[in-house]
Amino acid sequence: MELEIDVMDYLQYNSKLILTFFFISLLALALNYITHDKINTLLFSTYRSSPFNIFTYVRLVGHIIGHSSWSHFSSNFIYILLIGPMLEEKFGTENLFLMILITAIVVGIINSFRKNVRLEGASSIVFMFITLSSFVNIQEGKIPLTLVLICLFHVADEFIDLGKKDGVSHLGHILGAICGCIFRFFVCGRTNTIMEITSKLYYASDIKLTFFLDFYAQMTYNKLC
Repeated sequence: MELEIDVMDYLQYNSKLILTFFFISLLALALNYITHDKINTLLFSTYRSSPFNIFTYVRLVGHIIGHSSWSHFSSNFIYILLIGPMLEEKFGTENLFLMILITAIVVGIINSFRKNVRLEGASSIVFMFITLSSFVNIQEGKIPLTLVLICLFHVADEFIDLGKKDGVSHLGHILGAICGCIFRFFVCGRTNTIMEITSKLYYASDIKLTFFLDFYAQMTYNKLC
């Protein structure tokens, strides 16, 4: 008698967004090893480049997927896998996806104005998650002590090391932490979801995405080396 065992009967894909993010980033890491860093340079890192290159805009988001090494990858995803499922359950898959997307774009755009700085990795998302997680059990009208401690011991170190050339994106960490605070205080604390707010802002405003891209392209072009 043959005994068939289905592994999926014992494993739960318990966090769709976080696990999908993990496996896509793992695949990108494998491809980066195979291509000797060419795939990261093309798609999975962000740096100042021509606004007329379509990959410039892909890299604005793709940089959070790329990692330079296994240690770089594992150090980020230890935090993401620990904190992410709780946040996905708390805020919802769509909301958390948009938080990740917005954080990636903000970090990518700001980094594109910096000279000779290439940025890759999900560390900005890690800091956004860490800051956001401190608000999970927040009471109305009160600042959580965990947030104060995070700012004192974690984010403050990033400001101190901001000017160091140590291969670490301290600015990305700071921007991620700021995004986490903004999401909680100005978006997640309201009755509308981020998806609803984003939709209303888009349809209520006369400023379309194409105008934003044109502005970004012009600003980047003016600052090209």
